[in-house]
Amino acid sequence: MSGQDKSNPEVIVIGAGIIGITSAIELQAKGAIVTVLDKTGVAAGASQGNAGAFAFSDAAPLASPGIIRKAPKWFLDPLGPLSVPLPYALRIVPWMYRFWRASRAEQVRAGIEALSTLMDVSRTRLIPFMEQTGTHNMLRQHGNLQLYESREAFEGNLPSWNARAERGIHFTPLTNPEQIAEYQPGIDPRFVAAIATNDWYGISDPKDYTIQLGEYFKSKGGRIEIADAVALQAGAESVSVMLKDGTQLTADHVVVSAGAWSHHLTKTIGDNIPLETERGYNTTLPVGSFELTRQLSFEEHGFVVTPLSSGIRVGGAVELGGLKLPPNYRRADVLLRKAKDFLPDLKTEGGKQWMGFRPSLPDSIPVIGHATKSSRITYAFGHGHLGLTQSAGTAKLVSDLVMGIANGFDLSPYSSKRF
Repeated sequence: MSGQDKSNPEVIVIGAGIIGITSAIELQAKGAIVTVLDKTGVAAGASQGNAGAFAFSDAAPLASPGIIRKAPKWFLDPLGPLSVPLPYALRIVPWMYRFWRASRAEQVRAGIEALSTLMDVSRTRLIPFMEQTGTHNMLRQHGNLQLYESREAFEGNLPSWNARAERGIHFTPLTNPEQIAEYQPGIDPRFVAAIATNDWYGISDPKDYTIQLGEYFKSKGGRIEIADAVALQAGAESVSVMLKDGTQLTADHVVVSAGAWSHHLTKTIGDNIPLETERGYNTTLPVGSFELTRQLSFEEHGFVVTPLSSGIRVGGAVELGGLKLPPNYRRADVLLRKAKDFLPDLKTEGGKQWMGFRPSLPDSIPVIGHATKSSRITYAFGHGHLGLTQSAGTAKLVSDLVMGIANGFDLSPYSSKRF
């Protein structure tokens, strides 16, 4: 009997971030015997320091005509919303070319369709998943305000929101500072317009959530091991995972969900996927630093301010700088200064800075599906800013795929073959 015919196949999930842990739980619930490998542990990467939002309305690719028009100016500012450090500029040229191609109108429309479809699955699955894992008490439904200083920027983004509305994503346009203040007091009146999305969910704290999911997984018999996977080998009846220390592990199936490191593994079996690293920065301020009732997205500045159980998190922007350059925490300082400027009552003392690696593909659509040369290897990475948001849906699709469960979902827009 082959591994894919087994009712209880042995599966190795590489990566203990939110995508890996969620996928492991779904696989386990469907009968798989699951081991999770991670070189540093549960929630040690981007899953601990993100904004803590289930941003189901955020179904627009980063690449768009508007972003492309702004990009040259932003790139010249090393502390701007979208930057590439000079030591990394030449290395990222091929990725930027793909990013530019993804900004064409027809590509953006296809991206909105693919992201919206994945959002639908993720939204539908989230509450049942939380109830299953005992984490529903961590969910927050506080909404989001996407804020604009210029009416031109606001009106320029309306077509994207209207396209999302066609997919059932509800939003309310706010057209003056008085309306904005009704949703969130304390915002500087320079912000003249906003998009309110009231069905925006948040989590009490993304690190706590992922760790609690890891504990649930272990309580059901799952194993989490600290191990650095460096290569894959696919055979007719099994898959082998080579570790950095020379150990070789064998399973019926492997799921690659190693975040920003995933493409290093895919190359070992012949799939060269253009995954890049968005280096995200934030500062988490103590509880009580501001009376924040919902997440605030400062659209033209590329950062958010989020209420968490651990405090107020100020973070975001995009630095395409790879995995090896040292952190530039001046970016976090700039975001905090801007937040203070935009929220005059914000107390900025006592914050804790952080930098993490977000796995980013040029078209903002994650890779979900089999490896080119083996149906025993499944990819689940490249979610960019939306790993938490898309985790429940991705986990359902991955677990169905591994276990051979037909669900009628078209995975072709998420295939690695699109590159």
